Amino acid sequence: MTTGPEAEWRAALSEGRILLQRDTATGEYIFPPRVAIDRSVEWVEASGCGTVYSVTTVRAKPPSPSYNVSLIDLDEGVRMMGRVDALEFDNVTIGQRVRARIAESDDGPFILFDLA
Repeated sequence: MTTGPEAEWRAALSEGRILLQRDTATGEYIFPPRVAIDRSVEWVEASGCGTVYSVTTVRAKPPSPSYNVSLIDLDEGVRMMGRVDALEFDNVTIGQRVRARIAESDDGPFILFDLA
């Protein structure tokens, strides 16, 4: 069972929202969510827009499909790992603009990225 800031983040995903923590003093965005011991943070909704920073292809053993694992720099300045969807796994390139969306799996909601 997940508790603390990660539980809040996952609950927001279940509601269809992507939240980031932001330091109220500096305006710096924080991801992944964490307990802030020495600073005050607030939850804010992310734009969901970003740029592919890095990508690798995971070549699965057939019949499972291959897929990409990408690092996405969100416009808020944090880096998030995800998969760029609705595009052939090997056609994702560094510098592409993407937009996040929330998808569902048996394990709960998760973030996918589509070309912007």
